[in-house]
Amino acid sequence: MAYGLTQCVAHGTNRLALRRTLAQPAAAREQGRGPVNVPRRIDALDHGIIEALQANGREPFRRIAARLGVSEATVRSRYTRLAADNILQVVAVTNPLGLGFEQALIGVKTTGPPQPIADEIASWIEADYVVVTAGQYDLVVELVAADRLELLELTNRMRRLSGVVSTETFLYLDLVKQLYDWGVPA
Repeated sequence: MAYGLTQCVAHGTNRLALRRTLAQPAAAREQGRGPVNVPRRIDALDHGIIEALQANGREPFRRIAARLGVSEATVRSRYTRLAADNILQVVAVTNPLGLGFEQALIGVKTTGPPQPIADEIASWIEADYVVVTAGQYDLVVELVAADRLELLELTNRMRRLSGVVSTETFLYLDLVKQLYDWGVPA
């Protein structure tokens, strides 16, 4: 939800207040789209559209269409489907640390199935990344907070959730690398 961060900086509004108005990750499941992590088939045209938008998220559909040899309407409809299927999201990515926020990654161990806890944490406006994992932790959560006191309050809130056995917090000190231009399977 980096878009919310950018909007707040641009308009001088409270970042967390703005994020309250944005859709949460669990919303896709509630709207009947099914789990967000179910792989979907894409074809060469989808692949070309994704690559073009990874290179320049503001490139006009008209130019993408010309390069791919299809109509602008085709690119627009494919983009709409890719976005609706949670395959593609075009946003402005920011560095929360560079904006003065605190950021941490938290490993969470649970007593039972982690999905209900993941869904609860995903509904928090401060959680921008929630994944169910295999290995030492059942969940990995990334939180963005206004300051360390708020980060402490959030981790304590997480520890109080029914089914949470323990947490381990990794406070971000510096953002060295952040990429969002992965290739897509052919």
